[in-house]
Amino acid sequence: MLQLTLVFLFSFFALGILYTMNTIPEFQEPYVILEIGVAVLVIVFLFYFLITRGNPPKDALFFVFAEFSFTCVIDLTSALEHDGIISGFMGFYEKTGEPYLGTPYAIMMCYWDGIAHFIMYLMMISRITDRKAYRTLGLFWAGSLCANMSVFITGIVAGNYGSEIRPAFWLNFLFLLMPICAAITLFRRPKDRPLIGGYNAQHAQSMKLIWRPLDLILVLLLFAAMTFTILRGLVALDSPLEACSIYLKHYEPYLKDPVGYPRVMMLHLFFYGLPLLGAFVYGLLKPGCTWMSDWTVFFAGAIIQCQWAHIGGSLHPRTTAPFRIPNDAFWSVLAANLLYTVTPILVAFRVQSNPYFFLKIAPFPGQTGLPNSEEKDTN
Repeated sequence: MLQLTLVFLFSFFALGILYTMNTIPEFQEPYVILEIGVAVLVIVFLFYFLITRGNPPKDALFFVFAEFSFTCVIDLTSALEHDGIISGFMGFYEKTGEPYLGTPYAIMMCYWDGIAHFIMYLMMISRITDRKAYRTLGLFWAGSLCANMSVFITGIVAGNYGSEIRPAFWLNFLFLLMPICAAITLFRRPKDRPLIGGYNAQHAQSMKLIWRPLDLILVLLLFAAMTFTILRGLVALDSPLEACSIYLKHYEPYLKDPVGYPRVMMLHLFFYGLPLLGAFVYGLLKPGCTWMSDWTVFFAGAIIQCQWAHIGGSLHPRTTAPFRIPNDAFWSVLAANLLYTVTPILVAFRVQSNPYFFLKIAPFPGQTGLPNSEEKDTN
């Protein structure tokens, strides 16, 4: 509990650093911002390393979560200042640091990082210090931050801010590489639950889809999500199909916002999300897909972050009128986007809450010549 409290309180020292940089012109030069950024990250790491030497955490990811908690306060401050709620902290950074943080998509992204990710970090730090498992929450966070940073970095380069890249831009790659490394680490760790089930798993897997109404609904929702992904992906690819033109003009003109983030996000979902949605359909039809428990959680984290930033960005006051959702289509577009967001989350919840269909079935005594110790029903 002491380490958790220290991480929480120390994170707010970021406000003092921002205020100092905002009031001293010498600290506002592009390369100086990069140097200070690197120095702060190193100092924060050394601080947590030194204070935990007497009782070092069993998990090295503790330092990643503690470090990123510090940057969450910076992101939340950025979002609040760009929305005019506070002032005096980030004015210099928009001018000489990262001007694209003032775009609607980036503002909503910073809100997500400053609130949702911050809460996740504190929860995972608490689990680490209490010697408890956090693998599922960790995969959700990894999916969220990987999607966050991959869209953010690509959108900067591909959008109309590609010509305004400053030295501080390169710090973003740390926040892309670390969740990727963390995701690989978490995927390799043993699952929180056994992969093998007994009678309950055999009974669940003997039922056809027609007798599993919840799974049937989820399959239909996944097909609808796949259709929606294809449509918006083709719009992002400038398809000449009439359906794409109609959707772009009358429903989501935000997809063509020159800032670049919406288009990049749709392409990410088209090339990476679409195969996963199809794989989830397969996993709901084919018994024993043990990978469903991990990948549904990872993708749920990714989709909720992307859709939060996308929906919020399209509704944000800074989005110019030609790219906002038309009034006559507002509720239909909002409902479609919310349903698209909820579908992978429902699939992940289904897998986590009732995993028997997705387990391997243990052989019962008499079925094989396995020793009794290997024939026990793990359930």
